[in-house]
Amino acid sequence: MTDPAAVERDAAEAASAFAHPSVAPDATATYGEHPDHVVDFYAPRGEARGPAPLVVLLHGGAWRAPYDRQHVTPIADFLARRGFAVANVEYRRGSSLPHQNAGGPVAGRWPETFDDVAAAMDALPDLAATALPQADVRRTVVTGHSAGGHLALWAAARHVLPAGSPWRLQSPPMLRGVVALAPIADFAVAQELGVCGGASAQLLGGADHWDERLPYADPAALLPTGIATAVVQGRDDIVVPQQVAEAYVAAAAKAGETVGLTLLDAVGHFPLIDPAADACAVVAEEISQLAW
Repeated sequence: MTDPAAVERDAAEAASAFAHPSVAPDATATYGEHPDHVVDFYAPRGEARGPAPLVVLLHGGAWRAPYDRQHVTPIADFLARRGFAVANVEYRRGSSLPHQNAGGPVAGRWPETFDDVAAAMDALPDLAATALPQADVRRTVVTGHSAGGHLALWAAARHVLPAGSPWRLQSPPMLRGVVALAPIADFAVAQELGVCGGASAQLLGGADHWDERLPYADPAALLPTGIATAVVQGRDDIVVPQQVAEAYVAAAAKAGETVGLTLLDAVGHFPLIDPAADACAVVAEEISQLAW
């Protein structure tokens, strides 16, 4: 049973993270025909001259429809104020309506969620060149929070997807690295812990598709990538507990790859995307170490 004090702390951290007003982008571009096929761009702030590293931001929310990119616009602006060019990507999530035998909106769409992230990543260099010419796409770092952390890890692993996957790349993506924030990075462990109400299985289309689709979606199964990867995780996270991140790091080590893991004391799930929290500065520093 979860400690009531931990639940209270998590609620307070969530309230703080979601209290910031949405920040409008400097430009918006589309990468497809669906209303969710959009990317918001934030130009680097301040007096920085010359091209700036591009941070691709993938929002969380358990791949569920009620949670869209608006809740991460404050951290997009936070990163822009630290000299980064930022691309805040939207993608199709699950249905807005509960399904039979589901306690709420179902997580994700198979294969549309993955179709969208792959399409957005492929389109971003050209989109950024037009919408945000300050962006240096040769110095791209992908980051994401929670379910978005999963998608960030997945986007960097498309070249090691099983043969025949429609999302597979023939060579590694042109990325400086990945910074995954409390990611749902190991589906087996996440499912065992009941993370986000079993969202991982829902994303794959239900338990009947688990074994078939897991090799195409689970970051812990897509290793090694050869892409520099760092994970930032709060020790007090009760939404995506640190065991999930540790399992991914262990899987990487078993595959012969080193993944950096930064564990933050007295930090839960939401301070990682809260510009008012010290944890957000840690995130920016982790991105800087890969981007510059």
